[in-house]
Amino acid sequence: MTKHALKNIPRHVAIIMDGNGRWASVRGLPRSMGHRKGVEAVREAVRTAADLGVEYLTLFAFSSENWSRPESEVSDLMGLLKTFVRRDLQTLHKENVRIRVIGDRSNLRSDILPLLLEAEERTRDNTAITLVIAFNYGARDEIARAVRSLAGDLAAGILHPADVTPERISARLDTADIPDPDLIIRTSGEERLSNFLLWQAAYAELMFIPDFWPDFSRETFLDALRNYAGRERRFGGVTAAAPTLAVGS
Repeated sequence: MTKHALKNIPRHVAIIMDGNGRWASVRGLPRSMGHRKGVEAVREAVRTAADLGVEYLTLFAFSSENWSRPESEVSDLMGLLKTFVRRDLQTLHKENVRIRVIGDRSNLRSDILPLLLEAEERTRDNTAITLVIAFNYGARDEIARAVRSLAGDLAAGILHPADVTPERISARLDTADIPDPDLIIRTSGEERLSNFLLWQAAYAELMFIPDFWPDFSRETFLDALRNYAGRERRFGGVTAAAPTLAVGS
């Protein structure tokens, strides 16, 4: 498959990687095995997106609500993140992948934040594809942080209430320099956004597929992009009606 084999490639694809635990459960395996298998799917998704010419790929890696999971599972996920960065960062860098991390960085564990910062800094000038990792991320929290930032400027007299526009809010979000997603995919059959990119998803195409994330393959990705290519995006407008012939003409 080449970059030009599909038409209407979305500039930005975002994925809610759901179903690792259920993938493991139906196989009688511990949840940790599902997460490990999910990392393999991440590598395949990044390769496929880069091959096809997708410019931005955002992956919902760890939500701000995930800290409430059992401590053993959280520890395992943190271990996988550290392993992924240490093992894959060099490969991603060689493949010209730029890494961005979105989410609340305050109070992150001291063994996690430096790794995320290193990944961003090391790949800052890469140009092939931007891999956006949503870590400790929640859309409502992101919007609240943006609003607090604007409120500070309002209180200081830097901004007037009339200056608070959708564009100014967007500029204070974690994704300020990242285009809104064209397509959001969720795996595992669940059909909700789960506090993911709520502001940015205003005009995104949504796709819910039954596959658990560890089963997300190159062909699964291609099928999703074929589906997307057949959709008509009107952004609130209407499609011009086809001309009709008058009766008797």
